Amino acid sequence: MTRWPLTAVGVMAVSAAAVFALGRCLPLEHRARRSVELHRPPEAVWDAITDIDRYPLWRPGLTRVERLPDEGGRICWREYEQHGDIAYKLVDATAPLRLVTMIADPRLPFGGTWTYELTPWPGGCTLTVVERGEIRNPFYRFVSRYLLGYTASLERYLGALAGYLQRDD
Repeated sequence: MTRWPLTAVGVMAVSAAAVFALGRCLPLEHRARRSVELHRPPEAVWDAITDIDRYPLWRPGLTRVERLPDEGGRICWREYEQHGDIAYKLVDATAPLRLVTMIADPRLPFGGTWTYELTPWPGGCTLTVVERGEIRNPFYRFVSRYLLGYTASLERYLGALAGYLQRDD
């Protein structure tokens, strides 16, 4: 009788326990920052990042956006992707220089805010996005820190935005 299935199950159990234990040692909160230089005026970039109805046109994997009832005069929406959905809320906006959004979905194992800062320069602007995140689940904390990296979502977003704005040339 072979023991490899039991050994494989044992290795997987020990690995999962180790990942969970290491995740518990990581900080609950993190901060990540990424920037992109865009050859567009801040107003054009502002229009792209605040027009939530058009997000599916330029954000890969995003299938649709649903507007939700406003909360205290703040815009709320839900984004749908292949693997699920996430609700968001607009926290603060100073057009066309600063925007703050937050995940407004307590059922998720993570949450946080993205602060968008646009810095104009001749011929365009720099968009900096700062993520202040919280990952409540230790397993996700480990995966985010060691496998995906805290900046993966920021880089994907900024790359898609840059590509979208270039198409408008």
